[in-house]
Amino acid sequence: MIDHSVLHPTLTDNDLERECQVAAKYDVASVCVKPYMVKRASELLKGSGVLVGCVIGFPAGNSTIDVKVFEAMTACKDGAVEIDMVINIGKALSGDWEYIEKEIDTVTKACHSNGAIVKVIFETDYITQDEDKIRLCEICTKVSADYVKTSSGFGFVKDKDGRFFYTGATIPDLKLMRKHSGPQVKVKAAGGVRTLDQLIAVREAGCSRSGATATASILEEANRRFGK
Repeated sequence: MIDHSVLHPTLTDNDLERECQVAAKYDVASVCVKPYMVKRASELLKGSGVLVGCVIGFPAGNSTIDVKVFEAMTACKDGAVEIDMVINIGKALSGDWEYIEKEIDTVTKACHSNGAIVKVIFETDYITQDEDKIRLCEICTKVSADYVKTSSGFGFVKDKDGRFFYTGATIPDLKLMRKHSGPQVKVKAAGGVRTLDQLIAVREAGCSRSGATATASILEEANRRFGK
């Protein structure tokens, strides 16, 4: 159920090779990489059974619909079979649901026509009202998106002391998203899932996938606790 994330801006090509080895060693569901890394990740993981995913409109979601479609189609051409897209957060906060539906629908159609699934990132550190999250779940169900997803992992909020933080996936949000998404739409947790117990908790909340950077420590703990 792990999407092994290789998304930090400072990660290099050498880091990608190392992280793809981690993904293959632990036989995770996929790696989730930056757009320029897709082609190389596909080469590194060929024959491993680990899928290649790519983020688009990442992390802020501000690209136009046409640019997000271009990013998605380029990623598919380079070997991605899973696309994680960030919605236009400002449009959602403005209540421009017509735009949001058009955006998610257009990107979803582009992904499906190129043999890829799409995961729609709400960025729940910014989209904080339950009614907005519910509306997004309803839209994703209507346009046949494959997953709803909490966070990018980079949705930093400025605290009163001037420091930035993010919360990422929470159990209440995941249960809400599971409840208000159609049965064909799966839920992905992202942001803050760093331990085996947290991974088990998001699974129990209804998640089929979870993003993780601490993949090795999570699965080594699973091996110690449950056996290989």
